[in-house]
Formats: sequence, structure tokens, C-alpha cells
Amino acid sequence: MINYIWAGLLIIGFVVGAFTGNLDAVTNAVIDNAKTGVEISLGLIGVMTLWLGLMKIAEDSGIVEKLAKLLRPVMVRLFPDVPETHPAMGAMVMNIAANMLGLGNAATPLGLKAMKELQKLSPDKETATDAMVTFLAINTSSVTLIPASTIAILAAAGSANPTEIIGPTLIATTASTVVAVIAAKTFRKLPKYQLKNNNK
Repeated sequence: MINYIWAGLLIIGFVVGAFTGNLDAVTNAVIDNAKTGVEISLGLIGVMTLWLGLMKIAEDSGIVEKLAKLLRPVMVRLFPDVPETHPAMGAMVMNIAANMLGLGNAATPLGLKAMKELQKLSPDKETATDAMVTFLAINTSSVTLIPASTIAILAAAGSANPTEIIGPTLIATTASTVVAVIAAKTFRKLPKYQLKNNNK
């Protein structure tokens, strides 16, 4: 879908440029921004390597596991339908901990594993359970302690202090996660969104 949106924006830009007599300006803008995109992408290599390396050290040194242990009591309350010792709980905890530290590559397979395990607990394999919806909401909003990718992009774009984004990102992602959890817990109480055999 996003491809159609971008294609539509480009076509509209060229059409408007042609009708207003500014086609040369549109063409020059496309070329200049393409050049800027390449320069920023190349500039990201060093910064991303640094941050991803630090995140990998955090993962290998056990920081992710320690964070996961801190998260477990909260997770038990958020997912009362999932047994504490079930593999789904472990995968969800590790996924959220990895996301918090900006380890997207490590978080993705853990998220897929969590969903697979959660589906095993579902009485209806074609319908998402409350736990699956809540996990997806948390995963999408994702509290982020270290936004490594954003820091790298700011640094590559020439920001004087790219790490200033850490505070606002933490506030924004915390707020989005709280709203996501509240929305998931609120909608689960509506009859329309309850599983037929879910009496909760």
C-alpha cells in the first residue's frame, strides 16, 4: 500500500509541476533529494555500526536478560491469560526488552515466536486472543530507551547533539504504550471483540 502512496505523490508532483510550469523545479528537487538521501545513507554506516555494536554488547553481556527479569512482574499482570512459565511469556518478555534497547533485529524473531506460542493458547486459531492483541499493541508502540536508528540518522544529517532525542523519545513511546495498553484492555471488554467462549 505504501508503494501506491509514494507513486501517487510522485505522479501528483509531476502533474502539478507540468501544469504550473515548474516541471524543471520538480525535476531538480527530485535529483537533489536523491543525492541527499544517498549521502545520509552512507553517513549512517559508521554511526549505525557503533550503536548496533553497543547494543550487541548489551545483548551478549546479559543486560537484555536482566531487563527481561525486571519486566516479568509487569508482564504477568498485563497478560493474565498466559501462564507465567509458558514459552510465550518468555518470548514476549525478551521481545519487549530487546525493543526497549533498540535491538530491532533481535526483537523481530522473538516477536514472531511469541505470536506463534500465543496462538497455541488460542481456542480459535483464526481469531486473535486478548493476549495477542495486547502484545501487538505494546510491540507496535514499543517503549524505547535508546532510539539507535534515530540517533544515527540525526548524526548523519549533521545534528550537533543527536542524543537529545533520547528524552523526548522515551516520553513519547511511554505515552503511546500506555494508550495502546488502555485501548487494548478497554476494547476487550466490549462484546463485539470478545471470543465466543471467553467469559471474561
